[in-house]
Amino acid sequence: MVLAAAGGVNHQQLQDLGKKYFYNVETKYPTTVPEVNHCRFTGGELRDRDDSLPWVYVAMAVEAVGWDHPDNIPLMVANMLIGQWDRTHGAGVNAPSRLVQRVGWSEGCQSFQAFNTCYRDTGLWGLYFVCQGDVGDRMVDNVLAEWKYLCTMVTNEEVERGKNLLRTNMLLQLDGSTPICEDVGRQLLFYGRRIPLHELDARINAVNADVVKKVCMKYIYDRDLALVGVGQTEALDPFPSVRTQMSWWRL
Repeated sequence: MVLAAAGGVNHQQLQDLGKKYFYNVETKYPTTVPEVNHCRFTGGELRDRDDSLPWVYVAMAVEAVGWDHPDNIPLMVANMLIGQWDRTHGAGVNAPSRLVQRVGWSEGCQSFQAFNTCYRDTGLWGLYFVCQGDVGDRMVDNVLAEWKYLCTMVTNEEVERGKNLLRTNMLLQLDGSTPICEDVGRQLLFYGRRIPLHELDARINAVNADVVKKVCMKYIYDRDLALVGVGQTEALDPFPSVRTQMSWWRL
């Protein structure tokens, strides 16, 4: 447990309140905690076809890493390069994201958002999208094409753009006492300390195109995939076909 505070807080008063309300909190389980052996991520699919919904809602992800893993920063940069988009954005073929250039104002795509969800010792790296049901298969193909590009052909110029976006997002997320408290608590839990911004910037700066390609190849190419679809899922390719595309990439 971490008690964090930010803003005009008296440190001694915070300590006194912590002792008052949390001093007697139990730190032991009432019974023996069973040992959990290493679990293997096997992927899989779940489809809930519902033609009453106007679109198909799809999430696809591979296993990634925990917060303190050294590969997390390159995966964050790759996540920035995929980016996010929806039809209310004034961007299309001229957008910096290659995936936006592929699907923006075409293909029946309504929106997409890349994500990198981290836990203590594992994570999920992938993308969520919404589109017309009859183009769901083409959207999956476009996503896999961008993942292949990150593994094989991404350039240093593109990686520099991703690094700048990551720096900007990290700073914007610290705008206010509430997100600062969350940042302090999360870093103490996962790193044991709060990493200063200049150290995080140095880690980001060390990433280049070769690092991104190496890390993406490690976690994306020929890896098990989790695929979930809800709504008009009739056009989504069968899961074995999608899984095959994770390893059968023609350059």
